[in-house]
Amino acid sequence: MARLQFPTNALFLYCTLIITMSGQFHFIHAKPRGLSLKIIPRDCPESPLYAENLTLLSYQPLEIRLRMLAEEIFFVVQVGIGTPEKHMFLVVDTGAGLIWTQCEPCINCYPQAYPIYDSTASISYRKLPCSHPLCQGDSALYQCLNGECVYHYGYGSGEATKGIASLDTFEILVGDQTTTEFIPDVIFGCSKESNFPQFAKNGVISGILGLNLSPDSLVNQLFDDEDRRFSHCFLPFPDAMISPSFLKFGNDIPPPPANIQTTPFVTPPGKYHYNLNLLDISVGTHRIGFHPDTFKIQQDGSGGFIIDSGTLFTHIDENTLGIDAFYVVMTAFQYYYDSFSQLQRIGPPLEGFALCYLYQPDFEEFATMTYHFEGGDYFVDSKYVNYYAEEGYFCVAMTEGNGNSVLGAWHQQNMRITYDVNGGALHFASEICE
Repeated sequence: MARLQFPTNALFLYCTLIITMSGQFHFIHAKPRGLSLKIIPRDCPESPLYAENLTLLSYQPLEIRLRMLAEEIFFVVQVGIGTPEKHMFLVVDTGAGLIWTQCEPCINCYPQAYPIYDSTASISYRKLPCSHPLCQGDSALYQCLNGECVYHYGYGSGEATKGIASLDTFEILVGDQTTTEFIPDVIFGCSKESNFPQFAKNGVISGILGLNLSPDSLVNQLFDDEDRRFSHCFLPFPDAMISPSFLKFGNDIPPPPANIQTTPFVTPPGKYHYNLNLLDISVGTHRIGFHPDTFKIQQDGSGGFIIDSGTLFTHIDENTLGIDAFYVVMTAFQYYYDSFSQLQRIGPPLEGFALCYLYQPDFEEFATMTYHFEGGDYFVDSKYVNYYAEEGYFCVAMTEGNGNSVLGAWHQQNMRITYDVNGGALHFASEICE
């Protein structure tokens, strides 16, 4: 998430990355070369979040859709923290760096359905010393206050967490899916105060597992330079509700397909989002013709175009340099769809999208979309450009952004995406995700 931005109608697709307890157990002191995390939907019987009275079979199709859109999208990893380990569910967030969990004794925490991590019960827990480079000097992310290294981390929609920067052992499953490793001295946040109403809604989420470019993210902590990369291929929604997939790191990433394309990260110094250089956008075969600087980061830090798996629907900024880019893109879609007499435009439905149409079942001329990045064209199939409702209408599945633009998970379906942190680039290719 771009600092955990929640769309107005986001999709909480609870997918749990299960840390399997079978196989061998041992501590690792060298950094791993690879790692694979299995993504299992919440409503799958394999999931620890599964409840028999909340399975997909208990919902009608319309109820499933409304439930998915009324709640938010989260990919969640179950990790063990501490000695003895306590299992926590953390949101996987490519838009954030800090790894954190709520921590007893809590001062102001949201309610959890599972016991809150208690640092006093772990014999391997330590506070990060104020002398650590992340707590002092030019590269400091935290600050020393009253002899403790502390943080106050804010997110896009007003959520925030603060607490003590800490170290403890993390239990995690490595690449062969049979060996559970205990990784000592992982830097994480022991949060004493957290304001996350969305997390409190179900009470199963303890915190966030950050994956951005920040030095304290999981990918930067666990891997040496040559292995600092991770990859995912999101199954189409709602197929992901019933079929597992994997988040792969380092040497576990499969060889690149022949159609792989690459675009560099253009993240400015001191920033940690995966910023991309978006040059233009096409709707169908019509290339809009944006000025190449439209989506560049401005001197005040606004603008830019980032990729974020934690944001569901793509946001197009309405405050881009000299133009309302969201309005321009929506106008291009409207011009395309208004040319078909069998389509009837309707007002914003429950989902809150800006552009929606009634259509007949035999209509097949849905628009595709292409993001023209520096170095490569990112093609979005029409199946994933739009949101299709069973009541016989569809909507262009994008929302307006206020301050930046975000390539969300909806436009990442059936796409192999690899974040090459060491190489400073994003690799992408269309793929039938399995």
